[in-house]
Amino acid sequence: LIWMTFIFSIVLSFYRPLWVIYFIIVYYFLWLLRIIYFVFYIFFSFIKYRRTQQTDWFAKVQTFDNWEDYYHIIYLPTAGESVDVLRTTFNSLLNATYPSEKMIVILGGEGRMSEDFNPKAEIIKKEFENKFHKLLITVHPDGLENEMKGKGANAHWMGHRSKELIDELGLDYEKLIVSYFDSDTSAHQKYFAYLTYKYLTHPDPTKASYQPAVNYNNNIWDAPAAMRVTAFGTVFWLMAELMRPDRMHTFSSHSMSFKALVDVNFWQKDIVTDDSRIFLQCFFKYHGNYTVEPMYIPVSMDTVMDKNYWQSFKNLYKQQRRWAWGVEHFPYMVSNFFKDNKISLYKKLKFTFNQVEGMYTWATAPILLFLMGRLPLFVVSYQDQSSSVLVQNAPHILEWLMGLSMIGLFVSAILSLLIIPKKPKQYKRNKYFVMLLQWLLLPITFVIFGSLPAIDSQTRLMLGKKYHLGFFVTPKARK
Repeated sequence: LIWMTFIFSIVLSFYRPLWVIYFIIVYYFLWLLRIIYFVFYIFFSFIKYRRTQQTDWFAKVQTFDNWEDYYHIIYLPTAGESVDVLRTTFNSLLNATYPSEKMIVILGGEGRMSEDFNPKAEIIKKEFENKFHKLLITVHPDGLENEMKGKGANAHWMGHRSKELIDELGLDYEKLIVSYFDSDTSAHQKYFAYLTYKYLTHPDPTKASYQPAVNYNNNIWDAPAAMRVTAFGTVFWLMAELMRPDRMHTFSSHSMSFKALVDVNFWQKDIVTDDSRIFLQCFFKYHGNYTVEPMYIPVSMDTVMDKNYWQSFKNLYKQQRRWAWGVEHFPYMVSNFFKDNKISLYKKLKFTFNQVEGMYTWATAPILLFLMGRLPLFVVSYQDQSSSVLVQNAPHILEWLMGLSMIGLFVSAILSLLIIPKKPKQYKRNKYFVMLLQWLLLPITFVIFGSLPAIDSQTRLMLGKKYHLGFFVTPKARK
């Protein structure tokens, strides 16, 4: 679809430029409508985001007579993160308003990196072992059959080792709430209390995943401008999606029932995008009776940053390409839809359309908006049709539509300042001005770190296993 779009756009720009001009004007108008409803969703999502953080959720949880029967399991797969990063994550768990003695923490390292992981694990064990109900450290062996080297395989191993511990403790699966975090994730202090409340008040808590707002702001003040703009793009996309949970999959850090996790045999160990695949595993296990419950509360992670700008840009591209590899869900979804007659035709069509439209737009929209739209105007200016009213007015129409679309840019810029953590002392106040000006980079980052990695991923999937992606562990750095 994406390559047909680009090929036909170029060919028709030379042979039927007026057709393409009509298409581009309609496309720009539709994009403006999309920006308007994006602003609508992000506005109300942000209001809920603020209100959620102001509520005493632990007090609400304590109104339930059986709340103490519930435990949280936190999975932290790691591959090369520093002790300081791990320590920050563990301290965020201790700083929670929810009691840490109700937490079981699983830290999972990679066997192929055992020389790096084992000393760090000993430090973490010494500092935190007695501060939780249980702390389990696992090492995922290298070279197991039917596995891809990546986070999913590690998480799969961690899941089975934790199940052995849970069975030994004799805990009820339905009263265990799982949180699957990257090892640099710092949960909001009210996260676990809020999650517990959502779980206790849900009509069928084991048939839902719980998706928080994901912020990449642990090191946001130190990261280059292009990284910040790209990170905020992901943040605002997810916040808008929280208002439409009927079309959501899990993304990055999320929570769910341990019972559901056991029912699907934990995270899939041979794919790249295990964090969103787990939702589909549950969705098909329960024949479509599985949903995503939005949580308007943040978890904070690191944005991409390395020792120098060039390496940071390379890592960011590879990270976005890995995320875009979520296109691998499409064949999985379609094949399972054909097998399952218990899922309604409406749900099948809805999920398939959302997947196709989302991936297609990700790859094509930035290029159509910022590059392809000018080509037919350039071509037609050398043809007899250049004197037509449409051709003469098309640039003004496009500029007008793009000008109106700037409302999305303006809202994003303002919200970014409201979401970021407090400014570090080493930066002057004019850094806020830089934080606003950085949004002028959006058209560039939209193409380079939006379209291109998505095109890369989808093309690789199309060409076959020889070109398929493995799991890229995004290097993180902090000043």
